[in-house]
Amino acid sequence: MKKLMLGAAALALMAGGAQAESVKLQLKWVTQAQFAGYYVAAEKGYYEEEGLEVEILPGGPDIAPEQVIAGGGADVIVDWMPAALAAREKGLPLVNIAQPFKHSGMMLTCLAENGITSPEDFKGKTLGVWFFGNEYPFLSWMSKLGIPTDGSDEGVTVLKQGFNVDPLLQKQAACISTMTYNEYWQVIDAGISADDLVTFKYEDEGVATLEDGLYVMEDRLEDPAFKETMVKFVRASMKGWKDAEANPDEAAMIVLDNDETGAQTEKHQKRMMGEVAKLTADSNGALDVADYERTVATLLGGGSDPVITQEPSGAYTLEITDAALQ
Repeated sequence: MKKLMLGAAALALMAGGAQAESVKLQLKWVTQAQFAGYYVAAEKGYYEEEGLEVEILPGGPDIAPEQVIAGGGADVIVDWMPAALAAREKGLPLVNIAQPFKHSGMMLTCLAENGITSPEDFKGKTLGVWFFGNEYPFLSWMSKLGIPTDGSDEGVTVLKQGFNVDPLLQKQAACISTMTYNEYWQVIDAGISADDLVTFKYEDEGVATLEDGLYVMEDRLEDPAFKETMVKFVRASMKGWKDAEANPDEAAMIVLDNDETGAQTEKHQKRMMGEVAKLTADSNGALDVADYERTVATLLGGGSDPVITQEPSGAYTLEITDAALQ
């Protein structure tokens, strides 16, 4: 297996033999095509070209990126904005320095046999929802529809869903949370035909929140050297993402080569990369202020209580990504 380090420690930069700048990147989840851009940037030497030695740290169900960076275990993390905002409101000064994912991949996937053809048909049904911050878009959506989440006949029963599709397969829920690039295909692979499913994308319903952004600790950006390192990191990472979009099958194989668990399959990763490319295709790395404002409005619309006292990300994001794109 290839190491998740870019460049050997013995290698020095071409100019003057200077040592490479070390960066630790903590992923939000396990090694998979969701993070292909970073693995491609490492594999193809884009980080090395910037004088960086990047260590990519896989995530998992027991790893919270916010806790890792708070403890000094990472320089930059991949996180969803709802989780980053929640962490910031609790005192962890995270800021967004780049937004590779322009679109949301979150959706509800329902069994057609339950008679669900529109969101109005959710009433009286049990719906699987991810928590840990992922529930806010759902709650906002239900509030927008005027559907209570109290388990009543005119409302919905919320099932706290784990990171699997069992509630749908075992018919414990009429609909479950899925991502376009992952859990939806797990349902398909379990033997349920696409014709037997009905999907509702959060983005289509106007309640999507930003996913898979890059976040650092705000105080570290006061150091000009660290800020310059992040400019280089964003520039190389976005080069990796655009390469992955243009060469999805190759990117999927690079991801597989870095999966030290051996749990991923070629079929699943190629399919995932094809879907992820749709989410990153319209991004140049900069955070769109309108997307940020929509995310905040969605969180507040769901009854969550993060008090947005200032823009937690915009200024640094634009400054770093603008520099990286020059």
